Order: sequence, then structure tokens, then C-alpha cells
Amino acid sequence: MGGVPDPQRYVLTFGCPDRTGIIARISGFLAEHGGMIVEAAYHTDPDTGWFFTRQVVRADSLPFDAAGLRERFGAVAAELSAESSWAVRDTGERPRAVVLVSKAGHCLYDLLGRVASGELDVDVAAVIGNHTSLADITRAHGIPFHHVPFPAGDPEGKTQAFAQVRKLVDEHHPDAVVLARFMQVLPAELCAEWAGRAINIHHSFLPSFAGAKPYHQAHTRGVKLVGATCHYVTADLDAGPIIEQDVIRVDHGDSVEDMVRKGRDIEKVTLARGLRWHLEGRVLVHGNRTVVF
Repeated sequence: MGGVPDPQRYVLTFGCPDRTGIIARISGFLAEHGGMIVEAAYHTDPDTGWFFTRQVVRADSLPFDAAGLRERFGAVAAELSAESSWAVRDTGERPRAVVLVSKAGHCLYDLLGRVASGELDVDVAAVIGNHTSLADITRAHGIPFHHVPFPAGDPEGKTQAFAQVRKLVDEHHPDAVVLARFMQVLPAELCAEWAGRAINIHHSFLPSFAGAKPYHQAHTRGVKLVGATCHYVTADLDAGPIIEQDVIRVDHGDSVEDMVRKGRDIEKVTLARGLRWHLEGRVLVHGNRTVVF
């Protein structure tokens, strides 16, 4: 016997300069329209003087839809100097993602399995790869796979390849662009266009073990922890706002292959968590820092 589905909700995320009365103004606005708040979180960053909140409201308690909430709340956001630092997500609309891959399949396999089991509620609209290694598993899940080759040593060809990737991604209007071990560096213009939507996963040895074969470098140094970082993509390589990090222990008995295997395990979990939190509107970005509710 299946469970009762969660009622439709609107997720309001908001950031503004801190001052007295912000919570009262937001909750007062919602109460004025009969909004029933079922979840609320707050944080003030003393270093930047910025206030953050995430409010979840039952959709059936309001006399208007999500578009109506956005329209009416805009005046409150302007009053509190929120500028563009606010959003309303409708849980009744399933979010969309496009996944970019190369040859390594562990993150893609994991994400597709979580989606297929219903653990991760997202519509993977397409997978785009610069190799064909992951085409079969993608299509086995009923998802279109697009092969966009990136010619080595051909800057003009790479520019054209990124233009094709951009076109394929943008036609789906995704809520997330997931770089699941996509071994190409996004150009600055794509980082800007997909800001706050492009999510990357990498080993967390940076900057200590930058460059090729990080697990080999870590093995040589005898490290005791390996890990992974899930972050938003910016033009500064692997330096965007961090969504989630995690580690796993290794020891002197682990071979390079053991460390690679353990590293892949933690990459999968960290990416899945980061993507889930992003899609649920739990990640608020201010500068190069994040608040995760």
C-alpha cells in the first residue's frame, strides 16, 4: 500500500541585508494571505551582515498560485532590498536536469539509479557526453543521449562543441546542469549563463593534489582521508561556492586502486546530496559562500 503523497508546497528562499523586522515582514505577508508555514529556517552571517531564510508554505492555504506568489512577494522583496536574491519554487512542478559526462560512469550510474527508484525526484531530460561510453546505460533508462565530440588540440573545434552543448542544454531549460565527472572546463560565458545551476563534483584533494592522478599523489603522501566536494561552477576552476563535502578514511594498506574506489564512492554520495539540496531550494548563495538549510 503506497504512502500518501506530500501536499503541494511553495518554497520561498530569500536573502537581504540584515535589519530588524525582516521575519515579521515576511511572516506577516504570508499570514495576511492565509499562508500556512510548515517549515522555516533562518540565518544571519555576521561577517557580511546578510540575512537568509527558507520558508515552506502549503500551496492550498494561499488564494493564488506560485506565479501569483512571486508577483505579490516582489514588493516585499524590493522593500527589504533583496534585489534578485529570492525565489519561489513550486513542488508541484518536477525539476529538470541535464547531465554532462565523459567516460567515468560512477556518478551517472548512481544518479540514474536514484531517479529510477524514486529517491531523487528530478526529470533527467538528457545526458550529453564527449564520449559514447555511457550512451547505452543512459538509453536503457529511457533518456536521450547526445554525443558531442571535443577534438583534441583544436581550440576552434572545442568552441564549436561547447556551442552545441549549450544549445542542447538550453532547449530543456534545466533547473540543474550536472557535471558528473565531465572532463572539460566550461568557458566563462557558460559559467555565467548557468550560474547557480551548474553543479560539479571533484575529489577534495585540491589544492594539495592538483593536476593528473590525484589518488596516486595522495597514495604517495600516505594520506588518511580522501573526499569529495560538490560545488557550483564558476569561471575560477574548481573554486565555486561549496554545496557539500564529505570524506572517507583510508590507511596504509590501501592500494591506489582501493583509494580510487573509495574516492568514487564518496563522490557519488556527495554529488547526490548536493543535487538534492539544490533542487529542494535549500542552498542560498552569497558571493562565494553558501548557506544550506
